[in-house]
Amino acid sequence: MAASSKIVDLRSLLAERFPRPPAGSQLRIATGLASLDKATGGGLPKGAITELTSPEVSAGTALLIYHLLQVAHQERYFLALIDGHDSFDPHPLGNAQLQNLLWIRCAKAMEAVKAADLLLRDGNFPLVVLDLIMNATEELRKIPPTSWYRLQRLVEPVPTAFLVLTRRSMISSAQLKLVLENNWTLQNLEENDNFSRLKFQVERVHGGRQEIMGAG
Repeated sequence: MAASSKIVDLRSLLAERFPRPPAGSQLRIATGLASLDKATGGGLPKGAITELTSPEVSAGTALLIYHLLQVAHQERYFLALIDGHDSFDPHPLGNAQLQNLLWIRCAKAMEAVKAADLLLRDGNFPLVVLDLIMNATEELRKIPPTSWYRLQRLVEPVPTAFLVLTRRSMISSAQLKLVLENNWTLQNLEENDNFSRLKFQVERVHGGRQEIMGAG
């Protein structure tokens, strides 16, 4: 079977399994983190790229993904996670939350970018997360800047929020840029209610000023 036929079949399967959400006036998807949603005007913008950088190894990106999955389960929508280095650990989550997850496991960054291209073309998911946190810097440098502009054009007409997780800022076309500022120890992670203590800095909002905020 030709590659183009496989892509058509995959798109048909996605459309059948994950129906496109109805078009509406809602322009953002709430994260469920009150201070972040307030600082960003309601959550992650739909039809746009949000880049969240995590300079520290223990900043809490996995915790953020778990939280977003819990919100997706509560609000009854599907979240697509494109795992750029096959590093996601689903074990801390229950089966109920995993029912709202499409997990795409990739070995290389360019594979993950191509997967994002396919999912954004369909627009079947309210939230698509591309996790490149564990990919090597040398690997990420090989992603052409034109790839990000193409993904921006693909997401603009669809009701999807596209969140890209990186170690360092690299997406100039991102409408919203966030920094995850936590640097937790094992003792911190054993404490309760870590979700509400996630700390962010809003570096740039397209058309707006730089703004700094914290959660918790």
